[in-house]
Amino acid sequence: MPAALQTEKLCKSFGALTVADNIDFRLEPGARHALIGPNGAGKTTFVNMLTGVLAPTSGKILLDGEEITRTNQAARVRRGLGRTFQITTLFRNLPVLDNVALSIAERTGVARRMWRSASSHKDIIEEAGNLLAALGLADEAAAAAQDLPYGKQRLLEIAVTLGLKPRVLLLDEPAAGVPSHDSGLVLRQLEKLSSDIAVLIIEHDMDLVFRFASRITVLVQGQVLVEGTPAEIAADRRVRDVYLGEGHG
Repeated sequence: MPAALQTEKLCKSFGALTVADNIDFRLEPGARHALIGPNGAGKTTFVNMLTGVLAPTSGKILLDGEEITRTNQAARVRRGLGRTFQITTLFRNLPVLDNVALSIAERTGVARRMWRSASSHKDIIEEAGNLLAALGLADEAAAAAQDLPYGKQRLLEIAVTLGLKPRVLLLDEPAAGVPSHDSGLVLRQLEKLSSDIAVLIIEHDMDLVFRFASRITVLVQGQVLVEGTPAEIAADRRVRDVYLGEGHG
């Protein structure tokens, strides 16, 4: 079975500066995988190449076994690659339901033909409502996105991305900016995601990483330092030296 998402010798240089150096990476179908590393490790550059924001200098990117290295961002989304961002990218003045409905309308092609609100289409509003319920946001459907607590805004962004029906979901620091007492809320909802979706989480919150991921890749100076189970990563002396600190030993 091909990987849900894979890179082969992926490189990115800006002049003399190499920020991704021969990265071989494999995200299995249905995986719960985390990418971690210190600041400046190249995580954001790597994800930007996966999603088409940046073109690699060399190497390959494959989605479900098909090369997408030169495919544009929109085409990658249509082929099942979804991403959330470190900072929420919501329509802040629109109701929560409409944020999700617009995503579904974009996926189904309705958005290009609509003169009415996306949520006035019964099939779209029903699907959007189901997504909100799945992420614990049903009670906030009529609220403006900007009025949600930040933890719930992060969940709304995940709902919006799920409206595109991705087979691969890249979560770029889903707990960033979320108060510590709400990070558990984010984790509980992430754990409910369909097992059909392969999830790669890029996150600094090590508690969330070690509770969510069944496999972890550590990136340091643009290279894969090590990959393994959470137990293997926590026990690895090199990882503790460069990133985690002895507290995770």
